[in-house]
Amino acid sequence: QVQLVESGGGLVQAGGSLRLSCTASGRTISSYSMGWYRQAPGNEREFVAVISWSGGGTYYTDSVKGRFTIFRDNTKNTVYLQMNNLIPEDTAVYYCVAGQVPRMLLTTAQRVDSWGQGTQVTVSS
Repeated sequence: QVQLVESGGGLVQAGGSLRLSCTASGRTISSYSMGWYRQAPGNEREFVAVISWSGGGTYYTDSVKGRFTIFRDNTKNTVYLQMNNLIPEDTAVYYCVAGQVPRMLLTTAQRVDSWGQGTQVTVSS
């Protein structure tokens, strides 16, 4: 399995931006679909965004479309989540995920092979 470590979380005011990074080790991610999930207090973990192994295909949950962008650099074994125009409802722990499945199947938590430890994102109003 690939090991994932997230970074880039923090506290930001509403309307601000953050960029999360997820660096993999143990295996190259070039054959993995990658993605991001989040979990807010009292809520279930939910899918946020996924990207195909080549980076050519992406998919987002409706609430972040137009504000978040997922992209990857396979030469650095890293995937990113650029988050713009943040709102308080985006407050959550964000998890990086990987799976050797088509990207759309990675929107289902049961198909995730590897999870990162999570990074906290807090958006103040």
